[in-house]
Amino acid sequence: MANTKSAIKAARKAVRLTERNRGVKTRLKTLRKQLDALIAKKDAAAKDAAANFVSAMDKAVKSGVVHKNAASRAKAHAAKVFAK
Repeated sequence: MANTKSAIKAARKAVRLTERNRGVKTRLKTLRKQLDALIAKKDAAAKDAAANFVSAMDKAVKSGVVHKNAASRAKAHAAKVFAK
């Protein structure tokens, strides 16, 4: 249990930020699964899905949810399919 006012506030803040981070990570996983499904079907909409995934990943990096190197790696894996 938090003992000081600042620790109490930090605990409240941690709960709020954890919830936000969970939502963002879930969205990223969903976008990645959608992209993988479209790539498997060789659908033309895969380019749009890739753009959405990259954009969401960049926003997650900007807000500190995902490390920039992890995002770079994920974006490279997504782009590798279209480089062929």
